[in-house]
Amino acid sequence: MLLLNSVAENCPSDKCTIAINRTECVERLDNIPPDVLRQREAKWLDMLNSWDKWMAKKHKKVKLRCQKGIPPSLRGRAWLYLSGGKVKKEQNQGKFQELDSQPGDPKWLDVIERDLHRQFPFHEMFVARGGHGQQDLFRVLKAYTLHRPEEGYCQAQAPIAAVLLMHMPAEDAFWGLVQICEKYLPGYYSAGLEAIQLDGEILFALLKRVAPVAHRHLKKYKIDPILYMTEWFMCAFSRTLPWASVLRMWDMFFCEGVKIIFRVGLVLLKCMLGSQEKLKACQGQYETMELLRSIEPRYMQEAFLVQEVSPTHIHLSFGTCMH
Repeated sequence: MLLLNSVAENCPSDKCTIAINRTECVERLDNIPPDVLRQREAKWLDMLNSWDKWMAKKHKKVKLRCQKGIPPSLRGRAWLYLSGGKVKKEQNQGKFQELDSQPGDPKWLDVIERDLHRQFPFHEMFVARGGHGQQDLFRVLKAYTLHRPEEGYCQAQAPIAAVLLMHMPAEDAFWGLVQICEKYLPGYYSAGLEAIQLDGEILFALLKRVAPVAHRHLKKYKIDPILYMTEWFMCAFSRTLPWASVLRMWDMFFCEGVKIIFRVGLVLLKCMLGSQEKLKACQGQYETMELLRSIEPRYMQEAFLVQEVSPTHIHLSFGTCMH
């Protein structure tokens, strides 16, 4: 089986499985009655307070609860636990403070500074130039360049760090970023982009199985995966999907690994390019790229996406997209 380096650590058993669950009713978190949400919070608190036991003996239950959606009040803490960031932080006490106190490499600091105002500029944390959100984002990204000087800074790390900062303090966000860069998406942010290119090849190979019509179309017009999937994968869809969908995808991503990113990418490609009818309007490379830059909102909705990527059994038809 063809395996990719960035999958290896995260999904040992079903790296190339694209699973769809249509039997389960998928609910939006904002539609859940308050009493049900309180019950879920209590369940998550119980899990977080006995985390090692749950991960060792009841991982399937943890996975199911991540698919249902982590309660907003506990999302940051849960992400840190799921990613292993909590353990990293405990193993490296004082490390972030040490990095935070260092001046940093000017060549990276200038680039980071220029990127700060571009990250979620309408979010209250980042709306003010020099505000606390932008300051914390600078601290986290600078600390990472000192933690991994051979890797430095990549612009796609900024939205990742910003999403983390919306849910946790700067030190926790730093360790969350470390885990994403080193465990979930290793090599994605290194010069040369070899890892992302390899994963693009894997995505294209999977697309041939999942959506042969889309695969033939992209091949016909010589549209390399790197052209459409780079921002999707490197930013973990944080700059592509509606906010509610981003959070639900990240809930599953932190639990199940990069295969969630693959599934989302395949769903979007299948839904946008998966039938001859859909392809009539994009007979060319430019038209196809424009279509993929303006994905139909219905395919990015929280309930639809969660249903399409939540695995219970192997299903490769993605039939919902054809309606």
